[in-house]
Amino acid sequence: MNAYLGSALRSPVSFVAERHDEFTAIRRDLHAHPELGFEEHRTAALVAERLHQWGIEVHTGIGRTGVVGVVRGRAERSGKAVGLRADMDALPIAEENDFAHRSTRPGLMHGCGHDGHTTMLLAAAQYLAATRAFDGTVYLIFQPGEEGHAGAKAMIDDGLFTRFPADEVYALHNWPALPAGHIGLNPGPMMAAADRIEITISGRGGHAAHPHLTVDPVIIAAHIITAAQSIVSRNVAPIDAAVVSLCSLQAGHPGAFSVVPREAKLVGTVRSFQHSIQELIEKRLVELAQSTARAFGGEASVRYERIYPATINHAPQYEFAAKVAEELVGRERVARNLPPSMGAEDFAFMLHAKPGCYIRLGQGPAAGATGGTCWLHNTRYDFNDAVIPLGAGLLAALAERRLAPAQAQ
Repeated sequence: MNAYLGSALRSPVSFVAERHDEFTAIRRDLHAHPELGFEEHRTAALVAERLHQWGIEVHTGIGRTGVVGVVRGRAERSGKAVGLRADMDALPIAEENDFAHRSTRPGLMHGCGHDGHTTMLLAAAQYLAATRAFDGTVYLIFQPGEEGHAGAKAMIDDGLFTRFPADEVYALHNWPALPAGHIGLNPGPMMAAADRIEITISGRGGHAAHPHLTVDPVIIAAHIITAAQSIVSRNVAPIDAAVVSLCSLQAGHPGAFSVVPREAKLVGTVRSFQHSIQELIEKRLVELAQSTARAFGGEASVRYERIYPATINHAPQYEFAAKVAEELVGRERVARNLPPSMGAEDFAFMLHAKPGCYIRLGQGPAAGATGGTCWLHNTRYDFNDAVIPLGAGLLAALAERRLAPAQAQ
C-alpha cells in the first residue's frame, strides 16, 4: 500500500497499489527508452498493446503519434464523456543518473516525468476497464509532442474532439515542489502563455579599429537587451505577472576579435497569463527594438511567435477536481490556491477547446534520492514511482465520479 494515503485510501488507488510493481516496471521501461515529440513510436506501441490487452478500444496515429483509448461504462444512458490526458514525449537532455533504468538513448531522457504521466494513465485505464462503474464514456488521451511541439494542437487539428467528443478534460503533471501525497491546483491560470521572440539587428560591419565607420549591431543588441527589461517593470501593472527573457545573442565569430559584424540576432521568450498583456508586450517590444536600432543608425526586425496559450482552469471543473482530491488525500493535503508557474504547457490548447482542469501531483524526492528533490528538466531528474497509485487513482476517480450513475449522485 502507498504510504502517502493514510486512512483516506479509495478503491482506484488501492487497485493500482496492488499492481504497483507492474506499473513501476512499465514506468522504468519508458524512462529507459525516451523518445522526442512525434517520434514516440515505441511508446505509442506499448500504450496501444496494453490497452488492447485490457479490452480497451484503441485508436492510433492521432496527431501523428498520439493514441486514444475508449472505455465505455456499464451504461451509456447519460451520453456524457470525460477525457483524461497524459503526455508521452521526452527531452533532448543527456541523462546523468546511474541507476539501472537510466536512458539507453544518448542525448535523450525523460526529464519532466512524462514517463510517469503515461504510466499513471495506463494504470487508470486498467482500473476503469476492469470496473466500468460509470455511466458514459472515458477517452484516454496519450498525447505526443508536449515539449515545444504543440502535440495537443496537432491532435485537436486531427479531429480529436470531433472523433472523441469529451465534454471536459483533465490532466495531471508531477510537481517536485509539492510533497509526495499532496495535490495542488487553482481556479484560474496554472501555466503561462509561451511566446518566442527573435530580433534581427542589421548594422554595417567593418574593422574594430575603426568603429566610426561601422554601425555596430552588438552595441545595438546590448541596448535592446537592457531596454527590454523595462517593458514589464514600466508597462505591466505590478499586480500582473509577465516575463521577458532574452536568452541568446549571436553575432560575429569568436576568432574574429577585430571584426565588427554586420548582423546580430537575439532570441528569447515572453511569458504572461492575460491576452491583453501578451498584446501589450509584443507591441512594446517591436517599438522598442526598432526605435533603439534606428537611434544607432541600424535597423531591427522582430519575429514574435505565439507558441502556447496560457493554461487556465475552468471554475466548475476546478471545484469538482478539488473535491475529488480532498476525498482521496484529505483537505489538509490539497493546495486549492497553488501559485501558477511561468512555465508553459500545451494542455492549454485542450482547455481552449473544452472545459477542464490541470492538476499538480506532489512528487517530492524519489525513494533513495540524494540531495533532495530534483527539479523538472534536470539531468538527474527521475519520476517518483511511489506516487503512481495516487496519480492513477485521481485520474480514475475524476472520470468515475463525473460519470457516476444518476442514482449514485
